[in-house]
Amino acid sequence: MTNEVRERATKTEEAPETAAGSVAPQTDEKPEIPETEKPSEEPGDSKETAETEDSDDSEDSDEDIDKTIAEDAEDTENQRRHQIPFLDYHSLSMENLVGELQRLMRSEKVQSIRRHVEAIRKEFNLKFQEFIEEKKEEFISRGGEASDFSYNSVTKRQFNELYSEYREQRSQYYKNLEKQLNQNLEERLAIIEQLKGLVNVEENMNSTYKSFKELQERWKKAGPVPRTQYNDVWRTYQHHLEIFYDFLSLNRELRDLDFKHNLVEKEKLSQRAEALLEEPDINKAFRELQILHKIWKEDIGPVGKEHREEIWERFSEATRKMHDRRQGYFQELDKRYQGNLEEKQKIIARIEEVSSTVAKNHKGIQKQIREIETLRDQFFKAGKVPQKDNEATWSAFKAAVRNFNRSKNAFYKNLKKEQHLNLDRKKSLLERAIALKDSEDWDTVTPEMKKIQREWKEIGHVPRKYSDAIWKEFKAACNHYFDRLHSKKNSAFDQEKKNLKLKLTVLDQLKGFELTGKREEDLNTIKDFVKKWKDIGHVPRNKMHITSKFNKILDALFRKLNVGSQEAEILKYGDRIADLAKEEDSYAIEQERQFIRKKIEEVKGEIRQLENNLNFFSEPSEDNPLVKEVLVNLEKKKKGLDNWKAKMKKLNILRNNLNSEAANTEAQEASEDDAVS
Repeated sequence: MTNEVRERATKTEEAPETAAGSVAPQTDEKPEIPETEKPSEEPGDSKETAETEDSDDSEDSDEDIDKTIAEDAEDTENQRRHQIPFLDYHSLSMENLVGELQRLMRSEKVQSIRRHVEAIRKEFNLKFQEFIEEKKEEFISRGGEASDFSYNSVTKRQFNELYSEYREQRSQYYKNLEKQLNQNLEERLAIIEQLKGLVNVEENMNSTYKSFKELQERWKKAGPVPRTQYNDVWRTYQHHLEIFYDFLSLNRELRDLDFKHNLVEKEKLSQRAEALLEEPDINKAFRELQILHKIWKEDIGPVGKEHREEIWERFSEATRKMHDRRQGYFQELDKRYQGNLEEKQKIIARIEEVSSTVAKNHKGIQKQIREIETLRDQFFKAGKVPQKDNEATWSAFKAAVRNFNRSKNAFYKNLKKEQHLNLDRKKSLLERAIALKDSEDWDTVTPEMKKIQREWKEIGHVPRKYSDAIWKEFKAACNHYFDRLHSKKNSAFDQEKKNLKLKLTVLDQLKGFELTGKREEDLNTIKDFVKKWKDIGHVPRNKMHITSKFNKILDALFRKLNVGSQEAEILKYGDRIADLAKEEDSYAIEQERQFIRKKIEEVKGEIRQLENNLNFFSEPSEDNPLVKEVLVNLEKKKKGLDNWKAKMKKLNILRNNLNSEAANTEAQEASEDDAVS
C-alpha cells in the first residue's frame, strides 16, 4: 500500500460519512456458540452522537464492525456462514459429529464453515478423551498395565481423515484467494490514483464527470481486497471522492444531483434499519444491519453538508436501538444458560449419588448403568451454560461418571474372579455327572444325580465364553442318565404290574394258611411264603400298601406261634441274608450294609426326638395320655433298633466269612504258586 493510503486513512474529515456507526461488533452469535467455546464479549452501548464518537466505546464498536465488514467483503461467499445452522454439538455423539463434519464439507463452501468445524473438533476431542479414559480404566481393571494400553478407534480415524481434508481444502482456497485479492488491491489503488488526477485535468466538466462515473463503476466491480487493507483503502477512496465533489462544486448542478440521489438512498437505508427493529429474528436483523452499513460505506457517496449530520444521526439511532435490543436478547440468553447450569448441576448430583452407592450385584449394577446413561443423555440435552461455569461443570460431570465407572469396573473385576471359581465348581460337578451317567445303581445314583443338579443351580454365573459349552455338556450327561432311568422305569412298570398279580396270589394263599400245630413245620412254611414274596420283586408304587397287609398277616401268625417281634423281624429278613450268602457278592453285601446302617441312624434319630419330647413335660407321668403315647412309641422304636442291629450283625458275620474265605483262597493260591516255582 502507498504511504498516502495510510496517511489518508487517518485524515477522514467527515466523521458521519466515514464512520460505520455505533454498532455492536458482529462477533460469533451466542445462540451458535458450542458449550465448550467462550462467547464473545459485547461492548457497551454507545450513546454518543457523530461529533463525539471518538470515545473509547464508539471507537471499539467502529473498529469491530469495520473488521467484520472487511471479513465479509474479502469473499462474498463468506457471508454464507451466518446462514449455516450452528447445532448443539455438545449433545451429539462422536459418530454424529463425524457425520455432521462430513455433511458440512460436502454441502458448504470451505471458507464458510470454519467456526462450525472448529466447534465440532473441540467437542469431538473432549468426548474422545473421555471415551479413551474409560477404555483405559477398563483395561487396567482387567489386570492390564497402563503402559501397554492402546486402542484403535475407527471413528477417530474417520474424523482425522475428514479434518485433514478440510485443512487441505481451506489452505488451497486461501492460497488462491490471496493471489486474487492482491490483484484486486492493485486495481483499486490504480482507481484511487486516477480519481486523484481528475481534479487536475483541464477539460470539459461534463467529460470529467463522465470519467468520474466510469471510475465509480470500475470501483464497484474491482472485487474484494485483503481484509487487513480494506478499511484503509476505502477511507482513502472516500477522501478523494469528497475532494472531487468539492472540485465539482464549480459545477454545482452535477454535484447537487449526486447529493440528492445519495440522500434518497441513505434515507432508504435508514428506513430499512428502523424496520429491522421489528424483525423477530434478532441475529438475522443484526446481520442485515451490517449489510446496510456496508452499502452505506461502499455504494453510496456523500450528501450535502446541510443533511449529513441529520441523516447520519437517524441511521445511527436505529443502529443503537438494535444494539440495545441485541444486548437484551443476550441477557435473556444468559438467564436461560443459568437455568441450564442448575439443571446440569442436579444431574451431576444424581450421578454422584449413584456413584456413592454402587450396587453389589449384577442386576442392580445393570439398572444403575441404564440410569447413568439416561442421565448422560439428559446432561447433553440440557443445553449450554454460562462460559465462566462451563469448564467446571464439564469437569464435575466427567469426574462423577468416571467415579461410577471405576466402582462398576472394580465390581466386575471381582465378579470375574468369582465366575472363574464358579467355573471350577461346575467343572467338578460335570466330572461327577459324566462318571455316573452310565451307572445302573439306580437307587444310589439317582439321588446323587439330583443332588448334583441342585448344587449346579446354586452355583452362580461363569464367564460368558464358557457358559454355553459347559451347560450343554452337563445337560447332555444328566439327560443321558435320566433317559436311561426313565426307559428302565417304563419297562419295569410292566413287570411291576405282573409282580402285583403274583403277590396278590401269594397274599391270598397266606390269608388261607392254617397252622398245623407243628411249630417248626409252620415256621418253615411261613419262611417259604416270605421267600416267594421277596422273589417276586417290586410292585407299582401306589400298590406298595399290600406289603403292609402281608406283614400284618405274618405278625398275626408269629404271635400265634409265640415268636417275639425281634425274632419275627429276623425271620422276615433271614432269607435276604441267605440269598446274599449264596450270591457271595461282596458289593451287594456292602450295599445292604449301607442300607441297614442308614435305617439304624434313622431310628436313632427318631428315638432322640421322642426322648426330647418327654423333656417338655414338667412331670412326666404314665397317667398322662400324651406321655403314655410317647413311651409306647419309644419302646417300639427301641425294639425296631434292636432288630436292625441284629440284621447288621448277621451281615457283618456274612461279610467276615466271605473275606476269610477270600483270604484263604489267596493264601492257598500263593502257596501253590510258590510250590510251582
